[in-house]
Amino acid sequence: MTDRHDTPIRLADYTPPPWRVSTVDLAFDLAIDACEVTAHLALVREDANAPLRLDGEGLELLAIALDGRPLAAGEWRYADDMLEVPGARDGSVLETRVRLRPADNTALEGLYLSGSRERGFLLTQCEAQGFRRITFFPDRPDVLACYSVTLRADRARFPVLLAGGNPAGAGDLDDGRHFARFVDPHPRPSYLFALVAGHLEHRERDYVTADGRPVKLKIWSEADAIDRCGFALDALERAMRWDEQAYGRNYDLDVFHVVATHDFNMGAMENKGLNIFNAKYLLADPAVTTDDEYRAIEAVVGHEYFHNWTGNRVTCRDWFQLSLKEGLTVFREQQFIAALHVPALKRIEDVALLRRTQFPEDAGPLAHPVRPAEYRAIDNFYTATVYEKGAELVRMIAGRLGAAGFRRGMDLYFARHDGRAATIEDFLAALGEANGLDLAPYLAWYAQAGTPRVTARGEYDEVARSYTLQLRQSTPPTPGQPEKRPLPIPLKLALFDREGRLLPLHLDGAASAGATECVVVLDEAEQSFVFRQVETPPVPSLLRDFSAPVILACDYAPADLALLLAHDPDGFNRWEAGQQLARRAWQALRDGRDDDASLAHWCAALRRSFDEASLDPALLAELLTPPGEIELTEGDTAVDPVRVHVLRERLERHLADTLGDRLASRYHELSAVGDDDRLDAPAQARRRLKRRVLALWALRDPAAAFAAAAQQYARAPGMTDRLAALTVLVHREAPQAAAALADFRARHAEDALALDKWFAVQAQQPGDAALARVRALEADPAFTMKNPNRVRALWGSYAHGNPSGFHRADGAGYRFLIERLRALDALNPQVAARLATAFNGWSRLEPGRREIVRELLAGLAAEPRLSSNLAEILARLLAG
Repeated sequence: MTDRHDTPIRLADYTPPPWRVSTVDLAFDLAIDACEVTAHLALVREDANAPLRLDGEGLELLAIALDGRPLAAGEWRYADDMLEVPGARDGSVLETRVRLRPADNTALEGLYLSGSRERGFLLTQCEAQGFRRITFFPDRPDVLACYSVTLRADRARFPVLLAGGNPAGAGDLDDGRHFARFVDPHPRPSYLFALVAGHLEHRERDYVTADGRPVKLKIWSEADAIDRCGFALDALERAMRWDEQAYGRNYDLDVFHVVATHDFNMGAMENKGLNIFNAKYLLADPAVTTDDEYRAIEAVVGHEYFHNWTGNRVTCRDWFQLSLKEGLTVFREQQFIAALHVPALKRIEDVALLRRTQFPEDAGPLAHPVRPAEYRAIDNFYTATVYEKGAELVRMIAGRLGAAGFRRGMDLYFARHDGRAATIEDFLAALGEANGLDLAPYLAWYAQAGTPRVTARGEYDEVARSYTLQLRQSTPPTPGQPEKRPLPIPLKLALFDREGRLLPLHLDGAASAGATECVVVLDEAEQSFVFRQVETPPVPSLLRDFSAPVILACDYAPADLALLLAHDPDGFNRWEAGQQLARRAWQALRDGRDDDASLAHWCAALRRSFDEASLDPALLAELLTPPGEIELTEGDTAVDPVRVHVLRERLERHLADTLGDRLASRYHELSAVGDDDRLDAPAQARRRLKRRVLALWALRDPAAAFAAAAQQYARAPGMTDRLAALTVLVHREAPQAAAALADFRARHAEDALALDKWFAVQAQQPGDAALARVRALEADPAFTMKNPNRVRALWGSYAHGNPSGFHRADGAGYRFLIERLRALDALNPQVAARLATAFNGWSRLEPGRREIVRELLAGLAAEPRLSSNLAEILARLLAG
């Protein structure tokens, strides 16, 4: 631990690198306990007055030479994670040799060991600043160089040697060793460096790009998992073909390697030519993989591949521009999945995730802009704001340009910045210039934290036959930004008559009068839009397809929302109408108004939807799901999470009672279809609905539903139905739960990804009993703090995914997490910092809980040897 990162890095202080590197030649002599890295850097001096300074953390320097001459002790200085060589000049070649200790690297940054000493393998993780743990380098994304890499190792221990780039030779060495060499012709930043070495098996496929390049696609894993790689290989090929068709982007190397590991801090990493994946996002088998996980694998495989152009070929100038690659690539990933599946369902899933993760981030002490103004530990800004909100900003701008205009803009962006490091200004300039538009006003979205609130009010003039839509926007203060300015907010809308029919739109000043859908842009604090030739008081359908990442409040009557829920052809807005009705119904229950019209309209509308034969089962499942406990309390203060849970369950019981015997009938109908092992979209949709129906049935008739769940668990051929049944049994404390848990533990004893589900489903059991269960699970032989997936499955599922269990009134859940953060921070600071974000909403809790959390956070923050990652999160939590 050092104090070097305590000084904030500021966007306003950015200066170009004083030294660049044109070529990097690396040679690794690999071993588990100690390996040596020799680096030759061809230096380019940009600032005549700046001495050469290179980043280097935890490196044991063995030798150093400049232009072939070994340097004496007084000719260089290595201190505070920085190597300084005053004698370097433009055109010099610096040679260093360092020693690394992979087996001791528990932070999983740089070069480390995944798995056991006997059969595990070596791999790297360099984003954001891990390359400095491998060799000395100007470790920043705007230093792009061409890399040549030679790997040498014992053949018996490391039979597979991989690095990024094209293969450029391999062979035997003395003493049972061998080597492999790789050369990447494309300049890239240091964070994209990667190597893998060890015992691995692979599956491969030949692929020919649209421009005629033959490519070998190879997916690697340990031998016991290689048979689960087929789906990911199919997904990779689908992603490559889609990017060729949708964006005209072709792959540019001779081979594409993808490697699965169980020991990884992130989801996956887009290293050029050598993607490294957390195994949970690569390995697939119906026996252990759910439908949701299949879609996640497809999305993450696509995401990392799409980075080849949005992140690798065009990278970000500095880490403040992180959303330039991540938000843009999330948007491309969302487009890809929507094209393969049902677009409306994909949109619902994406917005639900945004509201569940990013909106609370915007509303708490960890709020920050999509492009933050400063940071201390960049790892802390791999957030929902940078990723999910960043994607929404790209989507919003793409909607403004239209599909053809956005493609023109992307073509210009790629042509202008290929092989370079770019900024968000560069991105918007290319999109705007290609379409003759000034998109500079949208920069404000990247600089301003918080979620804008849009208030809509409609007024119908019967005499003039006009409808006036009055819109207002405001954004609450966030840490460091007390004053907010208006943003350009595109609002897609339609109008319905009282029979549920779309009305033609005649908007003052609009060029496409008569269409049934249009977009208005709210770019002032308050604006009005007048629609003419409106024959009847309309019901507006606003923010269709969630055209901007805002919170919308409209003066709807419950009957208006019920009409949209029944008739809106926009699948997202149909769902959204139901969400708004459910939220109003929950608020009525909270305030003691059980006879509120919202509750009656919500239940009645869903009863009609339940009987709608043509409705997609997956969409019906989403309509039957009210907002989650986090979304329900958006904007509230003095929150009691336990009461929130109890009231939401009452809301679901009202729905279950309204549906009545239909639940059991529909469950048995869905069970009788007999497609439980199929992966096509209709089969997945039926399983999705069956899962939701079973959960509601358990509220109305527990004994019958528990018996059905136990039978479903026992007979399920796939993990989707098995896990759905197990969840109902465990979360409802059914008598059959213990036997099912024991069976699951024994059945999947050797499968790490399945065991993660077993830990998670128990950690998310609602209520006070969860903490004792979590403590007991820590004693299970399969639990380890050293594996990020296992930590997230148990501690993360409890703290982030179980509000009523974590937020116990006595504060025991909070004390538990603080104890675990203290231990975890010494082992893996990145994972500890992300786990600590469970406290993000602490200032909105009711006073008793709030004071307990404040004291605990202050006590942990005062400890002297915290990592910069955790220290920054704690400081921001307390400051907010």
